[in-house]
Amino acid sequence: MNYARHNVELGHAGNDTEPVIFLKPDSALLKDGKPFFLPDFSSDVQYEAEVVVHVCRLGKCIAPRFARRYYDAVTVGIDFTARDWQNRFRAGGLPWELSKGFDNSAVIGRFLPLEQLGGDVQRLDFHLDIDGQTVQQGWTGDMLFRVDDIIAYVSRFMTLKMGDLIFTGTPAGVGPVAVGQRLQGYLGVENVLDFYVR
Repeated sequence: MNYARHNVELGHAGNDTEPVIFLKPDSALLKDGKPFFLPDFSSDVQYEAEVVVHVCRLGKCIAPRFARRYYDAVTVGIDFTARDWQNRFRAGGLPWELSKGFDNSAVIGRFLPLEQLGGDVQRLDFHLDIDGQTVQQGWTGDMLFRVDDIIAYVSRFMTLKMGDLIFTGTPAGVGPVAVGQRLQGYLGVENVLDFYVR
């Protein structure tokens, strides 16, 4: 919920005071271009393309002005969401984890050093193509909560460790995936993510 237009498309009320945080287990990770297999428990699995930040050092209670020291690389990832289950949990005021943290629901691309992309995580454009057509486009400057502020916020509650990954929210344009589709994620012109849905 870090881009205003995405909140509008899903009918979420604006939240301008605190970021919304949830966790995915390590069993959710899918990398190296391996295919994503649609789970049998959901009839509405949707893609959400996001910039993903790689944490490079241990940190707790990190001040926003020092947060840049705690990440070194970025990529594009997909936060797959079982939307039917998420809507059900939301309606009951229940946690979302089962709709977000299922096996292989956190697809990550090839990480690029932030310096290679200009050094400023808040000046990145990214997009997701499905079968060659762009379905999502984002600019990290549009984030409601900047990466440094997210890191500061999360580190108040839990220690960040080297290798942790922070998905930073999705722009408008989310939608369902189907068997046979090819998803490709880009940071600028760099193709960093490429896999099929099975």
